Amino acid sequence: MKVKICGIMDVETGVASAEYGADAIGFVFAESKRKISAYKAREIISHLPKRVFKVGVFVNESKDEMERIAEIAGLTHFQLHGDETALFSKSLSLPVIKAISFQNSQSLIRVQHFPSEYILLDGPKGKYRGGNGTPFSWNEADLSILRDKKVIIAGGLHIENVEEAIRILNPYMVDVSSGVETDDVKDLKKIKAFIEKVKGMVKEEVK
Repeated sequence: MKVKICGIMDVETGVASAEYGADAIGFVFAESKRKISAYKAREIISHLPKRVFKVGVFVNESKDEMERIAEIAGLTHFQLHGDETALFSKSLSLPVIKAISFQNSQSLIRVQHFPSEYILLDGPKGKYRGGNGTPFSWNEADLSILRDKKVIIAGGLHIENVEEAIRILNPYMVDVSSGVETDDVKDLKKIKAFIEKVKGMVKEEVK
């Protein structure tokens, strides 16, 4: 099971997350309390191993600005959290993770043919498009609709509930941000514990 730690803002946390086993690191370039500059993201990314996805999170940004930031920072993936169209997604130079706020299975049908290898299911929209720390109803998500996609689960995940989410949905990856924070700051102990919990589940199933 793969893990994405989103909303990284400093080198120490990015490097530690990768060392703990994170498969993807997310950098927020949309309006958010976790918003980061392209140059700060580049500094962090320069210290990360090649195997780790470097994901830029955007909301209704222009293609030119996204490509500019990706080149400066060294991104490997675009995460689209807005109302971006299929045509827009196809025009981008990097692989796309299309994020949606899960409402019901109809919302999955609308993206089953979206031109992206990855679909991220997030909780309800709050002040921001993502990172609001609210889970969706996992039991209501029929992931067979997205059988041709690599599904990423986000929204309100933390060490106490991630095991249940994985057992219900069996996603490709789980994505956490606020669930590994203390007082709105990434907490290395929580990041380590979260990753160990998720990776440990796989080991338990193999036994």
